[in-house]
Amino acid sequence: MRAFTLRAIVLGSLFGIMFGAANAYLGLRVGLTVSTSIPIAVMSVAAFRMLQPVLGRTTILEMNISQTVGSASSSQASGIIFTIPALFLWGFSPGVAKLLVVALAGGMLGVLFMIPLRRFLVRNEHGKLPYPEGTASAEVLVAADAGGTHARNVFMGLGVGALYKWLMSGLNLWPRDAWARVPKLPKGQIGVDVAPALIGVGYILGARIGLVMVGGSAIAWLIIIPIIELIGRGMTEPLYPETVRLITDMDPEMIWTRYIRYVGAGAVATAGIATLIRSTPMIVTSFKEGMRGLRTRAEGNPAVVAIKRTDWDLPLKVVGIGVAIVVLFLAVVPQVFGFVEFFSIRILGALLVAIFAFFFVTVSSRIVGLVGVTSNPTSGMAIATLLGTSLIFVALGWTDATGKVAALSVGAVVAVAASVAGDMSQDLKTGFLLGQTPRYQQVGEMVGLLAAGFFICASVLALERAYHFGTPELPAPQANMMMLVIDGVLQAEIPWAFVLVGVGLALAAVALRIPALPFAVGIYLPITTMTPIFIGGMIRKILERRQPSEQAKRDVREQGVLYASGLIGGDGLMGVAIAFWAGAVGIPRGIGHEWLGPVASGLALAMMVALAYLIVRAARYRAH
Repeated sequence: MRAFTLRAIVLGSLFGIMFGAANAYLGLRVGLTVSTSIPIAVMSVAAFRMLQPVLGRTTILEMNISQTVGSASSSQASGIIFTIPALFLWGFSPGVAKLLVVALAGGMLGVLFMIPLRRFLVRNEHGKLPYPEGTASAEVLVAADAGGTHARNVFMGLGVGALYKWLMSGLNLWPRDAWARVPKLPKGQIGVDVAPALIGVGYILGARIGLVMVGGSAIAWLIIIPIIELIGRGMTEPLYPETVRLITDMDPEMIWTRYIRYVGAGAVATAGIATLIRSTPMIVTSFKEGMRGLRTRAEGNPAVVAIKRTDWDLPLKVVGIGVAIVVLFLAVVPQVFGFVEFFSIRILGALLVAIFAFFFVTVSSRIVGLVGVTSNPTSGMAIATLLGTSLIFVALGWTDATGKVAALSVGAVVAVAASVAGDMSQDLKTGFLLGQTPRYQQVGEMVGLLAAGFFICASVLALERAYHFGTPELPAPQANMMMLVIDGVLQAEIPWAFVLVGVGLALAAVALRIPALPFAVGIYLPITTMTPIFIGGMIRKILERRQPSEQAKRDVREQGVLYASGLIGGDGLMGVAIAFWAGAVGIPRGIGHEWLGPVASGLALAMMVALAYLIVRAARYRAH
């Protein structure tokens, strides 16, 4: 049966470029990304069917290769957007070459280190490690190939998301958000961002996570900001020296920018570390089991080393040579660690990348087998890498700007490697269930990384030029957190009072068994971002409750998630397109909504209601 074909590679690469750029935009907006394996699998089936008169009949294994190639780019984007924007926040301006080297080096290490783990984690642990997204992707491919209607909602969502984004941000027909003041609460206000991607994210995450995130945001905007305002009323000088204006002269958005971002960054960093600590037993077990699998394979145990086509991996010789080339490249090329000319820093940085990447690839590949890609604590792994690297640099006296950039570069490569390995393990599970040849998927992952890497990096740079990181349009919360960690260790130039408030809130969430990282992200991001996520989650919960059977609930969940994925993709793609347009000729002015006056906010809310209605219709498409 045909599998690794040129048409599968080309189609998967195109989908990878699309969803990789969209995921980059989403991550910079919300601080999280979503797994794209399922929508890309569905779109691959639909595209091959449309092209069947030209290309002939396509096998399910070709569709699996297309899905594997395409999904590689989304995980590559996650590692980049969680770290690299910190360079811009420091005032540096890395070019596309710097970003591309980090993306490709991390991606290749993730793929290479995952190869010898596949037989143990994916095959031998079958039945013990469910790999939820990988299993779901296999089911979707089988069902869609048999004549399902899964693709309709993905493409509808893509079209609606892109059109909506163009009307809102391209033609500027209505404002992006609507605000309302809370009576008798000093500078207290609530709001909603009416972007399609956010309500789509909420539907995918569900009501519980949406409630946790909006709860964290409510604490920031309805409790902490009013408290800061009350404190400021009795002060005759700025609360924090960095701020030259009195609190009473600031609006809520400025208070959030000047103060709450430190509270949120402290909460996110603490939540990431806490998540990693709580996962320590799993991490230790994962690493031990991974090492046991490697030793068993190295000993040539005939029970493990199979000769069937479905067990063909790339040879260990290729893995070893590939890792050596990547590490040597990182050590030799000065630009990798931010134009660091000191060879000693480059050598140490490359060695730290190899050590941390090997460890966290092993951990990530097993953790996602239990909790899925969306719940993979990649940011916690990146924080641990940055802490370890920064402490070593402090001991060596490398605490200047060179040390900061080098430490962040190490964390960026490791974050990409861990993210790619987690996604790759899900794809390998899909292939295992379908009878795919692993070697084809492993090569496909590398091709996907090479094909989409440039476009993802170019998209990140275009977004920065158009909107700038750290603004309400692109808060880049994870990158802010990484910057906070490095500055805190190397230079200690942080308003620790606000950071410690965030630390306390995150620890309280851990003690109350509230999902700490979503809660912390809610504190960090504007309440306008969290409100639509909560709305999307509640739509899903209400729809599922009203279904008469478990099968109907599954249909509503599945169809809604596919439509929501399309909304995210369409919104993100159009956002990136507008960013490129803005970089070339300036941000589009459009028709403008200012002439509507106070009616503009009402129009924005009406468009949010229309989005909610479309999601409900799409989710119920198969339920009736």
